[in-house]
Amino acid sequence: MWTHEESIETSAAPARIWQLFADVQGWKKWNKGIDNIQIHGAFVDGTTFTMQPPGEDVFTTTLIDVRENQGFTDETIIDGTRVLVHHKIVPLASGGSKVIYSTEITGPAAADFGPMVTADFPDVLSALKNIAELS
Repeated sequence: MWTHEESIETSAAPARIWQLFADVQGWKKWNKGIDNIQIHGAFVDGTTFTMQPPGEDVFTTTLIDVRENQGFTDETIIDGTRVLVHHKIVPLASGGSKVIYSTEITGPAAADFGPMVTADFPDVLSALKNIAELS
């Protein structure tokens, strides 16, 4: 298994982070690793979305464990390798939030997928923080 975790603190309330998470079409505003993205239903357990990173093939991901204002997990399976990305929102005493991205990857390509999936997490979290704090 390949695991990785990144986090950032923001003055934005958990509800604001959740608003940005639930707006899947808007992810491109704070995640440069997305060229195209399309959600196929509501932001709830079992809904899928298709995503295309720059220069890569389109893949399908399923939302699991969606919890309003707390976070969600997405699951992608490619050629027998399972990628779970947990997006957690932790309320802070200040009224802000800590946003945690953690990844668990299992299967034959875990060691190859891991660095590729998580390399931009610091940039994504920083951009998410900046957009969240603007509103």
